[in-house]
Amino acid sequence: METAVNKIRIAVVGVGLIGKRHIECIQADSNCELSAIVDPEPSVEGTALKEGVCYYKKLEELLEKDCLDGMILATPNQLHVEQALKGIEAGIAILIEKPLAHTVEEGERLCEAANVAKAKILVGHHRAYSTIMTSSRQIVEQGLLGKLVAVMGSAMFYKPNEYFDNAPWRCQSGGGPILLNMIHEVHNLRMLCGEIVEVQAFSSNKTRGFLVEDTVAINLKFANSILGTFLLSDTVGSARSWEQTSQEDKSFSTYPDEDCYVIVGTSGSLAIPTMRLKTYEKHEDKSWWKPFKTDKIEVKRTDPLKRQLEHFCAMIYDHEKPIVTAQDGLQNLRITEAIVEATQTGKSVNIMPMT
Repeated sequence: METAVNKIRIAVVGVGLIGKRHIECIQADSNCELSAIVDPEPSVEGTALKEGVCYYKKLEELLEKDCLDGMILATPNQLHVEQALKGIEAGIAILIEKPLAHTVEEGERLCEAANVAKAKILVGHHRAYSTIMTSSRQIVEQGLLGKLVAVMGSAMFYKPNEYFDNAPWRCQSGGGPILLNMIHEVHNLRMLCGEIVEVQAFSSNKTRGFLVEDTVAINLKFANSILGTFLLSDTVGSARSWEQTSQEDKSFSTYPDEDCYVIVGTSGSLAIPTMRLKTYEKHEDKSWWKPFKTDKIEVKRTDPLKRQLEHFCAMIYDHEKPIVTAQDGLQNLRITEAIVEATQTGKSVNIMPMT
């Protein structure tokens, strides 16, 4: 994207871990500028002073006093809808951190309002901008794996005790890895394999003993008949998670020999994110006794948050349509809630299709 003559003015609402990352990205981008920071925590005023921008405790104050092109909502989940509705009313483009809303019902309300207003909404599933995901999708679309049959995925890692001590709500309903972490994986799986139409799941809280789950085994059925399995746990000594394998977030230790997804088709398999590709050279002569042609696809890893911001700016300029729409965010939330329901009922749960 070429440098803008008049920089796009963007405010960041919520200055937690991800809010700070958004501020860093804005300050490093020549096409936009940080116009303001909003957060009720008084100590954040020092951050605004350091960044040389206005500070507001409430979103309403920002919308009354500041002229904006866009805003990024990096606030707690339960605030997303009401804050986004205020932004829509003000005619501002909005990047909403995942999840779109704290419930499907509230997400539907937001989507309806956005459709009526023709609002510019982008949902912050930043892995959609990963060069790893782009390359993986290209391999699938080129047919190198043949007809896709199945996918295996995992997000297995260890959250330290202070993660829960600092925010006790994470030990309660809604604070487990299904609602906090699995929604990222749901979007990845949809990008790679298509729409998810049915889920089954078992969960356990026996390791940590919290009211909320710590480990989940999930079965997935896709609209195109692909079947999938997924293991999710925040209490295991494992590096099989996106954060620890993708090398995209430098705050995590990384293990380049580990994968968190394997996609398999009738002619081959792709391990992600090592990008190890195994295919039969002659598709008409396939057998488990036959050797594979093996490759490792080279991918230049970049910061997906930076690329997401560039896309958001292009949306504001009307140069691009949103890659992750509000409806996409709502569908990810539907699937995540269906997994929760499946763990509670012991039954398969069908997913309402995206409209």
